[in-house]
Amino acid sequence: MKHSRWAVLHFMIVLFILSVCARAQVDKIAIPAGTPEDQALTAISNEPDAQKKLAMYQDFLQKFASNPAAVAYANWQISQSYQNAGDMQKALEYGDKALVGSPRNLDILVSQAGIAQQLKNSPKIMDYAARGGEICNSIGKQPKPEGMADQDFAARIRDEKNAAQGSCEFLEAAAFNAIATEPDAKARMALIERYTPAFPDSRFQDQVASYAMMSLSELKDTPRLITYGEKTLAANPNSLPALLLLAGTYVDDPAPGSVAKAIPYAQKAIEVAKADAPDADRSRKVSAGAAHSTLGYAYMKQDKTAAAIPELKSAA
Repeated sequence: MKHSRWAVLHFMIVLFILSVCARAQVDKIAIPAGTPEDQALTAISNEPDAQKKLAMYQDFLQKFASNPAAVAYANWQISQSYQNAGDMQKALEYGDKALVGSPRNLDILVSQAGIAQQLKNSPKIMDYAARGGEICNSIGKQPKPEGMADQDFAARIRDEKNAAQGSCEFLEAAAFNAIATEPDAKARMALIERYTPAFPDSRFQDQVASYAMMSLSELKDTPRLITYGEKTLAANPNSLPALLLLAGTYVDDPAPGSVAKAIPYAQKAIEVAKADAPDADRSRKVSAGAAHSTLGYAYMKQDKTAAAIPELKSAA
């Protein structure tokens, strides 16, 4: 097998050996070709029996315990072996050991998130996804090395982002699915609070905001719901879920002045939904109906019956 100076093939995975500096954004496991560690890994990869291979990895861990990169790689491979054997708890355990030696390794974080998904362990999914999100966000934010040309630095950043894109998108989606499938409002909100800073520009941000406000509504945490809704509208003034939930929250709030606050949110929701537009789908029409209903209810609570009747008719 031909080895370049900076690469070695094990289990059909090419591990590119990169020099790691203090400001490195993404970990890559470095095992130079031709070293005793490399030779031992080649022997392991050539072993067809899964149980013997696992035992060889355990021996490898003992023999090369002083080499953090080798230990991290071996633990990761043991994790994958247990995953293939269906022992997800052991797989998760050894994957966590691998992360100790290579904490900013997106490949290992993706692997761990996948195992946590198989275990249906939402908090662990979010643990790995949030760590990965922080790494993804850091790519491109490192300072340009002294003496490097601007175009070369831009090309390096572009390559790093392209290389990480698949892993970052997987972790983002895995974390969102953990939120969407969590039945408990308190637990769901805890997941959301970790998701938001990890994926600040998420393609699921509107759906996450909806889940957050729904969760806070279920928890009857009105002050927190209002704060979150206002924050959502600051980022997206046309967020229908935020407009509807704030309108509904204020119209049911017994505090003085709350009913009056509900009205502009309901009116804005009607405007945004555009239920009479030719391209209006069922979702927009239902949203408009809910906004008309809230607006009519608000007018009724203000004893403005004449204004309430047409809104309630529109809702129907």
